[in-house]
Amino acid sequence: MGTINARKRKDGSTAYTAQILRKKGGAIVWREAKTFDREREAKAWIRFRESELDRPGGLDKVTAKTSTLADAIDRYNNEKSEIGRTKAQVLETIKDFAIAGMDCSSIRSGDIVAFAQELLSGGRKPQTVGNYISHLAAIFRIAKPAWGMQLDQSAMRDAQVVLRDLGTTSKSDKRDRRPTLAELDLLMEFFVERQTRAPQSAPMHKIIAFAIFSTRRQEEITRIAWADLDKAHGRVLVRDMKHPGQKKGNDVWVELPPEALRIIETMPKKKDRIFPCGTDAISAAFTRACHTLQIDDLRFHDLRHEGVSRLFETGRTIPLAASVSGHKSWSSLQRYSHLREVGDKFENWKWLDSICS
Repeated sequence: MGTINARKRKDGSTAYTAQILRKKGGAIVWREAKTFDREREAKAWIRFRESELDRPGGLDKVTAKTSTLADAIDRYNNEKSEIGRTKAQVLETIKDFAIAGMDCSSIRSGDIVAFAQELLSGGRKPQTVGNYISHLAAIFRIAKPAWGMQLDQSAMRDAQVVLRDLGTTSKSDKRDRRPTLAELDLLMEFFVERQTRAPQSAPMHKIIAFAIFSTRRQEEITRIAWADLDKAHGRVLVRDMKHPGQKKGNDVWVELPPEALRIIETMPKKKDRIFPCGTDAISAAFTRACHTLQIDDLRFHDLRHEGVSRLFETGRTIPLAASVSGHKSWSSLQRYSHLREVGDKFENWKWLDSICS
């Protein structure tokens, strides 16, 4: 129960100081006081404030250390065991906006909506804004229960509903970009020539071909070890395969098409990994080559899309395609169901024999 102390001012009037105290384990954890001209006002304030403090989480809210959203982002980046490069870059970019300087406890749904609209007005597409908000929502989910930072999950949920209704955010479009054989010829010529000039550089011509025939993602390619190869059964163990609900330990055996196995057999066994390269190096080399060769809007991940499309065009059913691609949900492959069996456009591709000789 709060207390009220009356004292005379120099002008003869009476001041009423209301004080509230809260203890935990015998120690004072919160002290608050406010002065009024009338006693009834002091009593009303005590009733109001004590009711606020007695609500679930009320005392935790006022005793929590002041933290900004930028503080929460830094802690997330420092303590999260594994975070993707794109997500880390997005979170760092958010720190450049005004919302990052706000106290966690003061951020409401309107502030999140205003931030998203600022992103949109800055030239970002709704799909990109949606990614920003999705990455930020991950911090809102854990900041309070894990670190006591007062980010309100309900404010984020409300903002996400509003942003979807306004069209400020939207889901990313499915990319249908596939490289043409002419574009792949340019890339292969470029990297074969580079390999001749710089033998120690990453064998990008082999990595590109392997990505298509194996349908493996860039980070999966760089993780495959010789110990993960089961040549006798034509398969390979893909460790930590991308999965929305499981970031680690999702190790999956997938079928290795003969073309992909031929490429593996050309790699030297000097190191534990079959393709001992970094994802950053592969991504940078591929992007630079596309820029130099004036190949527009082609990403390394599009090679996986090409590879999966090829499986259907050569007559694979969804279950058989999934045995190569590693998709757990066959519904994820429904986007390829429109493809018809038209044969293998890589059947006489000169580069496979060239790099495997």
